[in-house]
Amino acid sequence: MNEQIEKYFQGELSINERFELLKKIESDKNLQAEFTRYQNAHALLSLSDTVINEEDSKRGYGFFMRRIKTQNLRRIVRQTIGYAAAIAFIIISVHLYHIYNYSLIRTASSDVSLYVPAGQRVSMTLQDGTVVWLNAQTKLTYPTAFTGDERRVEVEGEAYFEVAKDAEKPFIVSSKGINMKVLGTTFNVYSYPEEKVSRISLIEGSLQVYFSGMESKGIILRPNEQVAVNEKNISVETIPHADYFLWKEGIYSFYNEPLSNILKRLELYYDIGIEVKDPSILEWEYTGKFRQRDGIDEILRLMQRIHAFRAIKDEENNKITLSK
Repeated sequence: MNEQIEKYFQGELSINERFELLKKIESDKNLQAEFTRYQNAHALLSLSDTVINEEDSKRGYGFFMRRIKTQNLRRIVRQTIGYAAAIAFIIISVHLYHIYNYSLIRTASSDVSLYVPAGQRVSMTLQDGTVVWLNAQTKLTYPTAFTGDERRVEVEGEAYFEVAKDAEKPFIVSSKGINMKVLGTTFNVYSYPEEKVSRISLIEGSLQVYFSGMESKGIILRPNEQVAVNEKNISVETIPHADYFLWKEGIYSFYNEPLSNILKRLELYYDIGIEVKDPSILEWEYTGKFRQRDGIDEILRLMQRIHAFRAIKDEENNKITLSK
């Protein structure tokens, strides 16, 4: 079973395999303790500045777990796990793998919220085995255990879901008065509070989108389709390019995107104000990919190679001014 848990944290199990493992953990106290040990080791490793991407994280985690099989390091890990609760609030603020202690599943079903700060992203697995990626400045509200005849969560921001199949309990995502209902599928939600238009994009499976209380008037999406939703209307579009969803891997991708749209996202992702002195530059279009960890300064520098503009950063006021 140790091998299965190691594969779980290294992302080598399928959704169904993860679901089966979590079911076993839920009913076995010894497995819960073992799972918690691996969980905390993985979370502590994620705090290291040397872990800069997913592949490095996997290699580092595998090496770390091999090392703790020695007696002395096992003792150190046992001591370190005692401090896990004290650093939980720090763990939430960085790129990490997050999952709640499964002893809570039997005793509580209250909602909890996870917020991802600017410049970060989080990957987590819900109690039913559903995998969720959360982008910068996103809040996910979810129960510690899914009870009743549905699985319901709420999103503010951007999230990518790989929903575990359960024919008896549909999975419902709510955001800004919009409901997304599935049994098992993969889709992306872009729904920040300050944005007038939300977009729900279907990658695999089937997805029903409808306003709260109006399920009978909902729209059924097929793969490679998305809906643009404002306060009153839902319109169906074709997903312009699949690389956009690389954000969950730390890559921001743009395809013939006007600078105005890109700047809005950079403000959101990096929690900084961007002022444009010459509005004509907002019409410039860009195609490219940027790594999240490069930071906004490097992204703007690369964009300046395509269209020349000046960027002046005001550190004190957390603002960047662009001009020709």
